[in-house]
Amino acid sequence: MGKKVKIGVFGGGRGFTMIKQLLNHPDAELVAVCDKYPPLLEKVRKAAEEAGADVALYPTFDEFIKHDMDAVVLANYAHEHAVFGVRCLEAGKHIMSEVLPGETPAQLVKLVETVEKTGLIYSYAENYCYMKAPFEMWKRYREGAIGEIQYAEGEYIHDCSSIWPGITYGERDHWRNNMFPNFYCTHSCGPLITISGLRPVKVVGFETNPNRSEKQMRIGMTPKAAIEMITLENGAVVKSIHGGLKMEPGSVNYQVYGTGGMMESKRYGEADFNMYLEGEKLCRGEWSKYSPVNDIGKDIPSKSTGHGGSDFYTTHCFIEKILGRPDGDWCIDVYTACDMGLCGIMAWRSVLDGNAPKEIPNFRLKADRDRFRNDNICTHREVAGDSVVPRTTYPGPRVPDEVYEEVRKQWLTKDSAVSDLF
Repeated sequence: MGKKVKIGVFGGGRGFTMIKQLLNHPDAELVAVCDKYPPLLEKVRKAAEEAGADVALYPTFDEFIKHDMDAVVLANYAHEHAVFGVRCLEAGKHIMSEVLPGETPAQLVKLVETVEKTGLIYSYAENYCYMKAPFEMWKRYREGAIGEIQYAEGEYIHDCSSIWPGITYGERDHWRNNMFPNFYCTHSCGPLITISGLRPVKVVGFETNPNRSEKQMRIGMTPKAAIEMITLENGAVVKSIHGGLKMEPGSVNYQVYGTGGMMESKRYGEADFNMYLEGEKLCRGEWSKYSPVNDIGKDIPSKSTGHGGSDFYTTHCFIEKILGRPDGDWCIDVYTACDMGLCGIMAWRSVLDGNAPKEIPNFRLKADRDRFRNDNICTHREVAGDSVVPRTTYPGPRVPDEVYEEVRKQWLTKDSAVSDLF
């Protein structure tokens, strides 16, 4: 066996999925974990002890980044991935970034140029691209199965109300409480961008009205949905919808229509993957319906089952990319990650501008990067300064501090099943 890749994880909450995978991957060694919350570090310590691994635990990033490691998994707060990603790259570490790639265009410009300058690997862990059906679509579209894409839909409906204490900790300033609705867009639009292999060039954004029921206000969460209507570089149109609408279980669904047929994922009881191919005669074709088998990493005995098994593939492909092996070719690079993230960033600007279409810049090009190099427009004043924008177009009452105090109590007592309380 060759030398293992030494990897650290920044963020022990979402990162615990990657931590478990790294503790069991034959070509990786988990060497360090950083989190500000001591009980999470204790959880990691126990997992490492059970696996017979020696893992250093750090409460601060400044200590963590000095550790001897080849790569870092960024599983910290979603709006800070680019900021800390740049610091990791500058410290000589490859990075795998959780969703989202960054909060502002300026952050993404810096990220892209640091990847280019260092020559290090960036991989975007958009795990929904690796779920059974969208990954099968990715492969089949590459083969030319349905011709050229004309229209596609991606849907990610997930009401997080019942787990809100466990993912926001009662923090008023938590990114989930302060981010604009179009931000978290890449679970819905990301797979369609990888499937098509095309760049998004224009977007029109929308937000729905918020749910301000008494139950929702009591946890400081007013869920809504966001929609992006995206034009790809070949003229195809993509509809992306995501957010906390009321539906259980939530909905993850993708449809892709091409010039020679269509593909779709399971919604309610159908096969995991469905494909229609038109034959020699117009409007005459055949359906294929089956459950795809993903053969990436098929010889790895222990695999994560998180998010339909897709969590395994992001981490595995990142390791393989570092090692220069074929499975690494399925990694999502920094340019594509920026394409995905910019769909949401520019969609929110469209919303604020009365749903006017907005260009999506191409950060492969220096000219486009120069235009956005100092663009930090966002909802966080500490980042945007005077360029701060509102997080919703629907003004409403300020959530009282007591609400967040109660949510924090629920989190600290591990009583995150809020739906059982109201």
